[in-house]
Amino acid sequence: MSEINKKLTFHVESKRIDSHSSISKCKRAQLIIDTDLSGNQEAFNPAELLLCAVSACIIKGVERVVPILQFQIRGIEVIVDGVRQDFPPKIESITYEIFVDSDEPEHRLQLLHENIKKYGTVFNTVAPGTDLQGSLKRRIK
Repeated sequence: MSEINKKLTFHVESKRIDSHSSISKCKRAQLIIDTDLSGNQEAFNPAELLLCAVSACIIKGVERVVPILQFQIRGIEVIVDGVRQDFPPKIESITYEIFVDSDEPEHRLQLLHENIKKYGTVFNTVAPGTDLQGSLKRRIK
């Protein structure tokens, strides 16, 4: 397989610690996760991990696109909310707000947002099965 056609692969291993939590590991990182039926306030539950993945994908997308577009930013913040339906259980909708601290003109902010939506791996995995909507706004100091 040529380097151009080589696919990225990802690997995570998770193991139950006890009835309250589990641990997930990848590379040299680890994360305690909430697998308690009553909830664990000290860890992300699976739905929160999904929302975290969406926000991380958005931020990583910004990092990827900023040098290409020669975009100047001082900071970025992403807020993600999800709504779960009971039957069948699934996240039915996800909304996000991206706040960018930048002096770039409005049309460039919208270009950044379009690139995030177009090239985000997690974003494009979640979008077909979920009502995924959001906005990108300038951070006003």
